[in-house]
Amino acid sequence: MLAMISSIALQGLEGVIVKVEIDVSTGLPGFDLVGLPDAAVRESKERVRAAIKNSGFEFPVKRITVNLAPADIRKEGPMYDLPIAIGILAAGGQIDITSCSEYIFIGELSLDGTIREVSGSLPAALAARDKGYQKMVVPAANAGEAALVQGIDIYPAGSLNKLVAALKGEEELTVHRVEAQKLLAGSSRPLPDFADVKGQMAVKRALEVSAAGGHNILMVGSPGSGKTMLARRLPGILPGLTFEEAVEVTKIHSLAGRLKPHQALVTERPFRAPHHSASAASLIGGGRIPRPGEVSLAHHGILFLDEILEFRKDVLESLRQPLEDGIVSITRVQSSLTYPAQIMLVASANPCPCGFYGDSTRECTCTPHQIRRYLRRLSGPLLDRIDIHIEVSRVEYSDLENAPPGEPSAVIKARVEQARNIQRQRFSKNKAVSCNAQMPGPLVRKHCITSPRARELLKSAFTQLQLSARSYDKILKIARTIADLAGRETIAAEHMAEALQYRRLEANLF
Repeated sequence: MLAMISSIALQGLEGVIVKVEIDVSTGLPGFDLVGLPDAAVRESKERVRAAIKNSGFEFPVKRITVNLAPADIRKEGPMYDLPIAIGILAAGGQIDITSCSEYIFIGELSLDGTIREVSGSLPAALAARDKGYQKMVVPAANAGEAALVQGIDIYPAGSLNKLVAALKGEEELTVHRVEAQKLLAGSSRPLPDFADVKGQMAVKRALEVSAAGGHNILMVGSPGSGKTMLARRLPGILPGLTFEEAVEVTKIHSLAGRLKPHQALVTERPFRAPHHSASAASLIGGGRIPRPGEVSLAHHGILFLDEILEFRKDVLESLRQPLEDGIVSITRVQSSLTYPAQIMLVASANPCPCGFYGDSTRECTCTPHQIRRYLRRLSGPLLDRIDIHIEVSRVEYSDLENAPPGEPSAVIKARVEQARNIQRQRFSKNKAVSCNAQMPGPLVRKHCITSPRARELLKSAFTQLQLSARSYDKILKIARTIADLAGRETIAAEHMAEALQYRRLEANLF
């Protein structure tokens, strides 16, 4: 007897409907699985056999052929265990095949018949809805994230025998519902606060500008000056995720298997801090079937590269496309995938190999040649893509001992959110742009209106600092953000002067 069960295959964040065709026929007992399965799918034969028997059902002692169609798309992961098991039971006459025809099934089976969670249930549910399906059975642990998708009913399943009983009509399948806005609203947790930072007023201002406009930032300073501490406080002043942004982030984390058990939604902006020994594939994404890397996992959040000059040069150069386009394109012989990567790059660096070039208390032991060679690890084109460059000086004893508490993150965040609201209104007709840092050239010319004095200042600096056309646009975007923080429509000379000082380090040091 032949049974056909619907499942889904994920190619990046996109889904393709997979028809799991099961034929149970007379002949020598056997279990053949075809349709370009990977090792995890091929191993499902033993998991399915044990799960069916241990759930109290009869496993057919016949010739079983399972075809995963279309056969030219590689199937990976254990999510096909459940549809294969349901198909075998339907082909063996233990379930009415018509009761399964309107569902999409995904899930991994344990040997006792428990249905385990799988990666990628949210993008799978989105793809199933877009393909016209209205019902989907997922593992109970994945029901929260899958139920975020509107327009498709999600049915959680905890075990094979209970699911079969429901398909027979002996029990009721219950639709799982989530209140996404409540999940988003009740998600706040304590974050490191800028009130703990002593001194460093200029750096805190630069980080505020960076957060207000979504600008990339590079902090350069000697060891112990507080670069990492400041970077880890930046998430506390960023505006919260919108529901649409949270779903985008959750899709990526779901596909990568990074969601916690029963976690329905990623409710905080990601903060990813890979070690400097990371490879290009781990940072950008890769593998035989490419998976999201750290850049995509930081989508709508922060990618923090501590000691950026210690990363391999090829790894750093791989950041050019995501910083410029906001996406990562990964091409392999078998597939070509695109992942989103709208990130804020936050980087820190020492000014020389020993770390004390320009330090007021320690003498640098590096030669000029060593310093130049060290700084050249950050290429000109990549440095050009980092909007703000700021020097982080060593904190003086008087600041540590006598300085009053710093401004709390909540106060800074209020100003950042006010500036972001201005930008949302400005770009309300352009859904591809949400903050000043993402403005393309035509929008820069349209919205970065400068006063005559500000234009003269920029013209003078363009020649003296030998700026590129990209740097010219970056300065205008930063000045636009500073004017937004001040609540001004026109970029004034003081806004332009502050924006220009954030590019001075490039000329002086690099």
